[in-house]
Order: sequence, then structure tokens, then C-alpha cells
Amino acid sequence: MRTYPTRTSPTRTRRRWVVSAALLCATGLLLSGCSSLGRSLSLGSLFDMATSEEGQALIRSFEDLTPEQEYYIGRAVGATVLDQYPPYDQARVNDYLNLLGQTLALASERPEIFGGYHFLALDSEEINAFAAPSGLILVSRGLLRCATSEDEVAAILAHEIGHVVNRHGLRAIKTSRIQAAGTDLALSQAEQQSSAVVARLTAAFSDSIKDITSTLINSGYSRGLEKEADLSALKTLGAAGYDPWALVRMLEVMDRRLTPGGRDFAKTHPDPADRIEYLQKELAGTAPSSGAPPARQARYRAALTGI
Repeated sequence: MRTYPTRTSPTRTRRRWVVSAALLCATGLLLSGCSSLGRSLSLGSLFDMATSEEGQALIRSFEDLTPEQEYYIGRAVGATVLDQYPPYDQARVNDYLNLLGQTLALASERPEIFGGYHFLALDSEEINAFAAPSGLILVSRGLLRCATSEDEVAAILAHEIGHVVNRHGLRAIKTSRIQAAGTDLALSQAEQQSSAVVARLTAAFSDSIKDITSTLINSGYSRGLEKEADLSALKTLGAAGYDPWALVRMLEVMDRRLTPGGRDFAKTHPDPADRIEYLQKELAGTAPSSGAPPARQARYRAALTGI
């Protein structure tokens, strides 16, 4: 649970604690798949003090989620994606992605997150990848096949880490959902019983997860957010000792292989040609690597040959 500076008054601290506790309980309900709120939660005492001020605190808490709340949302988003894209059950592939991904995450601008980063291959021919809040990164076999070196696999993962670093998934949550939940709690004394409050919070989290998942799978992020993730990836690749030009090479391959109108990167990402253009400008004055170290390439081939 989040701690607060000592200068914060005890009353204000207690109010913020109550709101955070409510959000975490609601998330736990959502993830456990409970359809019945039941009486065993005994949350009524938590909300006895609920007033319009607490309603506004609820809104602020949704807008500035704690690491724990982001983690639970990310798990729910990841579970939803995995319901549509089955995991690729090959230990050598997933162990490799996690070895490489953890190295890149440590070199990123957000190396530590609640629950840590996790990387998983998807058993899909699509050229696609997803980064859920909380650091769950899913990459399809189709996308991994576009890579011809470890540097290029690193470029894929670094881009997805960039989405996590900049908390892009949480930006997909519609503010209107947040405000509606907060206003209802603040203004309706009749609905401040434990089951009603938790039901509203659970519904708000459920809708938030739908917003994020829909963005990942259907609509994609805005051009601005994709560019932000690309630029973060360049920094991460350089800091970890990989060739930043590998991201350009990956986009060139994807530009040739993507299916127009398909259910993949072509649907959810800006045109690779546009991304290549601004990345080349960003990398102007730097030379591509002359080649990956032999040991690095041997590791790449051992892990991903035949995928």
C-alpha cells in the first residue's frame, strides 16, 4: 500500500488509504471471477466515512493508480489477451525471451515495477505483440520470425517495454468511466453499502480492462504514443549494448510482410514507413553495428530456430 509524507494530515491519509483499499478489493474480486459479492467481505466499515470528498479522492486514485493497482489491471488485461491468443508452450523460446527481456528492462527508464516484467511467446502466425500494464509482454511467433538476429528480437521487446515505461496502457482508460464511478459514490448515500460500492468499483475496473484490451487488439495506440515507445526503445537498446538500428531493420521486414487489412500490426500500428522515417532522423550521425557477436547469434539460433 502506498505511503504518504508525514506532513499529510492523519484524516487525509486515512481517507486515501480507504479509497486505495477499496480499489484493491474490487480488483481482487474481478480477477477471481466472483459473480456474487456476498457478505463475507465485511467492507461496510471502510465506507462509513464516504462523502463527496471521498468521491473526488476516488477519481484521483483512478487517475494516479498505485503500482499494485496497475499490476492487477495488467494481469486481467493479459488474461483477456491470452484468451484470444494461446501461449506458445516451448520453454527454450520463453526462457530466451525472459533472459533478453529482463536485461532490456533493467536498462530501461523504468527498471523496477510491481511484480516485475514477464515475457511470453504467443502461438500465432500473426505479426503482433502486446504490452499489458504491469510489464506482461506477449510476442507472437509470426513477429519473432521477422527477426534475423538477437538485436532485432531485442528491438521488438524494447519497443513493447517502451509502452510499459510510459504507462500507455493506462492512458487507454476512458476518463468518463472513472468520473462516473466517483460521482456515483460521492452523491448517492443510499448506495454506500459495502456490496453496492464494491460492485461499482468492480464494474469500473472491468470497463477499464475492456478499454485497454480493445486498444491493444483492435484500435492500437495513437501515432504519438507509438513514437514515444519507439524513442524509448532506442535508448533502451543503446543502454543494453544492442544496435538501435535493429529497430529500423525490423520495421523494414515488417513493412514487406504485413498483410493490408489483416488482424496484426498493420491494424494496430502506424505505417512502418512513417516510423522508419523518424527513426532514421533520430539515428542520424550514428552507424549501424557491423554485426552481432558470434556468441550472441549462436544463442539466438539455439532459442528461435524452427519457431
